[in-house]
Amino acid sequence: MIRAIIVDDEAPARSELHYLLDETGQVEVVAEASNVREAIERLKDHGGDLMFLDIQMPGATGLQLAEALGSLKYPPAVIFVTAHSEHAVKAFDVNAIDYLLKPVQTERLLKAINKAKKHLTANSKGVQVERIPVEKGGKKLLVSTDKIRYIMAKDDYSYLHTSTDRYLSTVSLAQLEAKLEPYNFFRVHRRYLVNLDCVEEVTPMSGGTLQLTLAEEEEKVPVSRRRVAGLKKALGL
Repeated sequence: MIRAIIVDDEAPARSELHYLLDETGQVEVVAEASNVREAIERLKDHGGDLMFLDIQMPGATGLQLAEALGSLKYPPAVIFVTAHSEHAVKAFDVNAIDYLLKPVQTERLLKAINKAKKHLTANSKGVQVERIPVEKGGKKLLVSTDKIRYIMAKDDYSYLHTSTDRYLSTVSLAQLEAKLEPYNFFRVHRRYLVNLDCVEEVTPMSGGTLQLTLAEEEEKVPVSRRRVAGLKKALGL
């Protein structure tokens, strides 16, 4: 569970975002603040992995706070939430994870949270899996986790599918599931492991199952009945 702080000078905006984050089931809001000074105090008192930060506030701006946070040894990730799109370029200049426009839409919020999860995983202290060893044409290759769209098990092997190719892995699907879970992969079927960032459409099927349509190539991936509840929670449905 990601621990977050919401910083916005408007109480209704904080309440609405707090509600949306609670609904995702992926973020625990540990504190709220109405200005930069309060945000620094809340961070000292409660810690936090992620900060949802407004830009235009009385006194110092959210951009100034984000820049200051960058000097910390372990700074929280920052997602800007603002009504002003003109600040987007400056937001990424201070290494923001994402930039959300008000009113925040749930689907867009989930994408931002997934980006934050990947960032936090990559910057954690433990050794992280960033590339998966595969075989192709008799060669040993390494495929980045963000390139993998889904993985299909067949016999004792696994096939990793990217947008351009298919690779063979001798690692079992269960082992890949354990390694890739921090990167937003979900086991939707005994034979399929899917990168949820690539899911474009979820279609109900007969018998209480689902079918996923993946972006770009529009591959269809089945979801087994016993995986439906967990998948809906992971996608915020």
